[in-house]
Amino acid sequence: MLISTEGIVLHSIKYGESSVIATIFTRDFGRQSYLVNAARSKKSQNKASLLQPLFLADLVAYQKQSSELHRVKELRSNQVYQNIPFEIAKSAQAIFLAEVLYKSINEQESYPEMFDFIKNSLLYFDIMATGFSGFHLWFLFRLTEYLGILPDTGRSGFEGWFDIKKGAVVHFQPSHPFYTNREATGYLIKLSSLKIHEIGIFEISRKMRDTLVSALIDYYQLHFDNLGEIKSLNVLREVFK
Repeated sequence: MLISTEGIVLHSIKYGESSVIATIFTRDFGRQSYLVNAARSKKSQNKASLLQPLFLADLVAYQKQSSELHRVKELRSNQVYQNIPFEIAKSAQAIFLAEVLYKSINEQESYPEMFDFIKNSLLYFDIMATGFSGFHLWFLFRLTEYLGILPDTGRSGFEGWFDIKKGAVVHFQPSHPFYTNREATGYLIKLSSLKIHEIGIFEISRKMRDTLVSALIDYYQLHFDNLGEIKSLNVLREVFK
């Protein structure tokens, strides 16, 4: 079956002499794996550039229900980023978020609401001129809603601790180590109510930003057994030192 759909590139690996196997989150078929022939050949450098993390693409592919690997016939840009590939602070966040998405999205069916959220968020992130150092925090929190693991941050106002295991703000300090202190919980609650256009006014220190990203990754790891270590997190931390 020949299909046409939009896609967001999550991950790619070399295959053979010049081809690539790309994991792409599509609007119409969810997460799928595609063989892109000759993507690394000299004549097809444009294909390789389209397979960078979180790039937005239109693809025409041969799709078989009985197969886990499909073949791309045509691949072209959907919308071209103006800044993400060229600004290290943005590209580091994109690589980090691509790794989280690759390890947490398992749906192999159409999920247009999540697709549109990811795409529209990335396009807004691309044009942000300032105040985007906390975008990845906002994105990770909002993504939990689409993954079905949205934390409950509204019970205690700005008081209490965020219990990562329970996924909720609690009145008493948990007896286990998986929680954030009151200060970090306050920032998390603020983050939970932010609209995307308000990210720029979310003032946060480097240390607190690091605390929150660690807490959010811990939260994801408790819900997704295959998440494992997020290797790009160390690079992100270096960029924001």
